[in-house]
Amino acid sequence: MAETQIEWTDATWNPVAGCTIMSAGCTNCYAMQMAKRLEAMRVEKYAGLTRKSGKRTIWNGVVNEDRSALDIPRKWKKSRKIFVNSMSDLFHEQVSDEFILSVWQVMRDTPRHSYQILTKRPDRMAKLIAAKVPDILPNVWLGTSVEDAEVISRIDHLRAVPAAIRFISFEPLIGPVGEIDLNSIDWAIVGGESGKDARPIKEDWIDEIHEQCADNNTAFFFKQWGTWGKDNKRRSKKANGREYRGRTWDEMPAPVAMAL
Repeated sequence: MAETQIEWTDATWNPVAGCTIMSAGCTNCYAMQMAKRLEAMRVEKYAGLTRKSGKRTIWNGVVNEDRSALDIPRKWKKSRKIFVNSMSDLFHEQVSDEFILSVWQVMRDTPRHSYQILTKRPDRMAKLIAAKVPDILPNVWLGTSVEDAEVISRIDHLRAVPAAIRFISFEPLIGPVGEIDLNSIDWAIVGGESGKDARPIKEDWIDEIHEQCADNNTAFFFKQWGTWGKDNKRRSKKANGREYRGRTWDEMPAPVAMAL
């Protein structure tokens, strides 16, 4: 995959495929159904990654490292913001340290790009980077997903990661997160869930994140309402749009200069 409709990035890069359901935010993950579709299209690395559970398609825990995909960003001459592993989690326990370091080398060799890595396993990310990555790359943004208050401990693990830019994806936001510590967090993405089984998002949940971002000088990006609008009515994602408090919010973190 390359070009994408994800509002906060320019392209996706998937050197890893496959995952495991980890928390409530994973329940309706779009990547599970997409992996099944790609398998039907005979895309080899997506073969055997999902199983049926009732009427649903879910991950089965199989994860594939795709070495043939490692060089893709090297071929993109124009600078891009690149979402790393939209179809997996780079820090899944089945991904080897050696492969993660190979991904890091590609990012080190292509400073023209900005890489956005999002994980639900920031504890492993913090340990591995501290132990095995000798330098902080200014073009690598490291983030974690927080869907509700049950998983806010991920933020503390993220804060422990040596990183030029740290970010949180509050998407799908399926419950309030309450008071959180955004110290050293540069960017927050907020969005509701989409799809036929989407769970509602509440405006006051967004409000509490927005206000805490303002207090901490954390850039705020509102991605979408999703299937449920602020009036608590179901519509298409497009119909509900992206406006919050009468405007769109596309704030991004300030870029970090490359060392000479």
